[in-house]
Amino acid sequence: MDIESLYKEHRAELFALSYRMLGSVMDAEDIVQETFIAYGQSLSVEPVRNVRAYLYRIATNRCLDLFRSSAKKRELYVGPWLPEPLLGDFNGGATGGEDPALAYERSESMSTAYLMLLQQLNAVERAIFLLRELYQYSYEDISEIVGKHAANCRQIYHRAHKSIRDSKGEHPTAEVAESLVKSFVQSVFKGDQSRILELVSDNIVFLSDGGGKVRAAQVPVRGAKAVLSLLQNLLVMYDATYQFDYVWMNGTPGLRFDFDDGNRYIYSFGFRDGVIDHIYCICNPDKLGHVPPLNNGNQ
Repeated sequence: MDIESLYKEHRAELFALSYRMLGSVMDAEDIVQETFIAYGQSLSVEPVRNVRAYLYRIATNRCLDLFRSSAKKRELYVGPWLPEPLLGDFNGGATGGEDPALAYERSESMSTAYLMLLQQLNAVERAIFLLRELYQYSYEDISEIVGKHAANCRQIYHRAHKSIRDSKGEHPTAEVAESLVKSFVQSVFKGDQSRILELVSDNIVFLSDGGGKVRAAQVPVRGAKAVLSLLQNLLVMYDATYQFDYVWMNGTPGLRFDFDDGNRYIYSFGFRDGVIDHIYCICNPDKLGHVPPLNNGNQ
């Protein structure tokens, strides 16, 4: 098969793996391009028997290299770090005809809440977990990709799986999540405090990623009353200076604001026990360069 056909067949799943690893749309796109360039160069050296496994190996190792080179930059990041938003209806690299349960799991693994859980794993742990959990690779194949013994990969996977399983909240159906988000947003605009408190957890956490580039909370805001106060203050501060619209982001319903001063704020949500328990706000302009302007928002 020629490289162009391989690119069409494998691009989405390689992008999804890289995005889950890095939390960056732009870096993931670069990794995919580099992967196919490296694959093309390898053809002149020796034949490749398992093309898909070879492509995954290249992409995974490119991600690990990028992690190592950017570790210091992440340590110096100002305020909470959140993954870049992935807007639109993206299937997470799913392939046609796959098991519905696995497709649902792939969708969950693109959510901001899930990507934030992956942050508790180091780069190699994350690679092992994703390759096994979502892409069904054997421990022997994973061993070849990450350079660790198969038995060690097995131990790392089970430890990571328990950590993610014990920490993750809910992944409600699209209809339930959309209803919760829209009810919450409408209640905030109306100032209906009692209704807002019904829709959010008492221990809700608000994380805002401005990267030191725009105004944003540099520490997590915790608790329903504190988060409610923050949102109400923001509405007063920016009254009539923005457009907003509902969006699909990382496979879940979200919200975006485009302000008259050129800044943009994109929100996504995490859920637990039938209510919203996390709000994620991304406003670092460096993470929104791939997001097109809002043309048909609501005032």
